[in-house]
Amino acid sequence: MLIIIGVLLFELIVLIHEGGHFVAAKLSGVKVNEFALGMGPKLFSFTKGETKYSLRLLPIGGYCSMEGEDEESDNPRAFGNKPVWKRIIIVVAGAVMNIILGLLMTLTMVLQQPYYASTTVSVFAENAVTSDYIQVGDKLEEIDGYPIWNSMDIAFALGTCKNYEPNIKVNRNGQSIDLGNVPLYTYDNDGKTTIARDFYVEPVDKNFFSVCGETIGQTVSTVRMVWASLVGLVTGKFGFNEMSGPVGVASAITTVASQGLESSFLDAFNNILYVMMILTINLGIFNLLPVPALDGGRLLFLLIELVRRKPVPQKYEGVIHGIGFALLMVFMLAVTFNDIVRLFTGVSPG
Repeated sequence: MLIIIGVLLFELIVLIHEGGHFVAAKLSGVKVNEFALGMGPKLFSFTKGETKYSLRLLPIGGYCSMEGEDEESDNPRAFGNKPVWKRIIIVVAGAVMNIILGLLMTLTMVLQQPYYASTTVSVFAENAVTSDYIQVGDKLEEIDGYPIWNSMDIAFALGTCKNYEPNIKVNRNGQSIDLGNVPLYTYDNDGKTTIARDFYVEPVDKNFFSVCGETIGQTVSTVRMVWASLVGLVTGKFGFNEMSGPVGVASAITTVASQGLESSFLDAFNNILYVMMILTINLGIFNLLPVPALDGGRLLFLLIELVRRKPVPQKYEGVIHGIGFALLMVFMLAVTFNDIVRLFTGVSPG
């Protein structure tokens, strides 16, 4: 049941994304032929007005099918017959809705916190290994090449660090100092060496301005984290087996929910909300990548049209998006298969 709930929450984020396209299209006077949640075979559908609404079998996405989106159309309300600026708004509306949803989720969590964590070191744990390099009052600036803007950045940098002695930069008495390679505290976790923080940071008082700053800061840091993860996949820092699709996300949601329920329902809710916040921003950023069949691929063609003052022939663009969609589906199936195997065996097939 928890896995099913996780899948439904994932589809809720997809619904928000596709809903952004849908609303922007309707407001722009574009005819929407079908609004679908899920992919693959249709489970059921109904028609209201000129639009068919459908629920499909595979919970790995959804789509908003507009007239003249992938083919030539003489309909004046076709997507391709609208001004290029309107089409750009329609294409980016989904990602914008995801970012806005992530911002609201972050605000919900931030409002519950009694105070916030800064990036300034205040005290060290007993026998801390970093205390030989970092000093109380140092403001962390960079860990292993990753810029530190807030406490979320510290957690991400340490959590993804592949080096147990990363290069660390701090601001000390108003001066930026490169500390060089700083040994980190590590411990054995079921045969795997894990990095842990052995210092604490100063708290930030909760007020109107700190709430606003923390909400925006954490949202921006999540965007940076998603982008850094995508770059890490391309550069080889992270492997394919470290990726997760809808099944893996659902499994992660059930795990954090179960951990939260050990203390309280509110903790479980906040754990789920945190994962969903990362996921919705992830979906928004990923969709803006200049990849065929994704929103970013369509945006790229629209920007080319804006510069050339004439569109790329629809038949060529359609073929490119069709190939991109097929490759994307193969990729999603591979990730989903990997998730399922890992779910039942605990080991990734790769």
